[in-house]
Amino acid sequence: MAEIPPYLQRGYITPEELFSIIPKPGEERLRKRPVAVPECPQEIPCAPCREICPTEAISMPTPNDLPIVNYEKCIGCSLCVQICPGLAFFMVHYVGDKARITMPHELLPLPERGEEVVLLNRIGEPVGKGKILTVVPREKSRGDTPIIVVEVPIELAWEVRAVKVVRE
Repeated sequence: MAEIPPYLQRGYITPEELFSIIPKPGEERLRKRPVAVPECPQEIPCAPCREICPTEAISMPTPNDLPIVNYEKCIGCSLCVQICPGLAFFMVHYVGDKARITMPHELLPLPERGEEVVLLNRIGEPVGKGKILTVVPREKSRGDTPIIVVEVPIELAWEVRAVKVVRE
């Protein structure tokens, strides 16, 4: 019987564990335009990301394989983030000394463009403050998850995977 990886036992994956499974995009690519990063460490039957990708940048020989992104083919459209039922795709883009992270957002309230938010890591711990650049509310009647783009300090690009809205 195969040993269960620590990240599956814990319920979250660290950036180091993630990049032992998939390649990390290089700094030059991260500065060019947004790039899709799958944080999907389980081999489960799922392939909507591969099917929706307009440039065929996502490789999965079978639906049970982990998605691997050809970062040079990725155009940064974020369709994979929007369609992933496991909320496991993110876009990362380095701009100056900041990073812009495109991510699903399932918590209420929905942030507003320009709003300052608390940045959360993979286990929900606050790690800093960021600014909401874009909010795509999505179709509530279909159960679609809203998508947000948040600007974060570049050193938190691989830590931040959620935000918390704090209003007085």
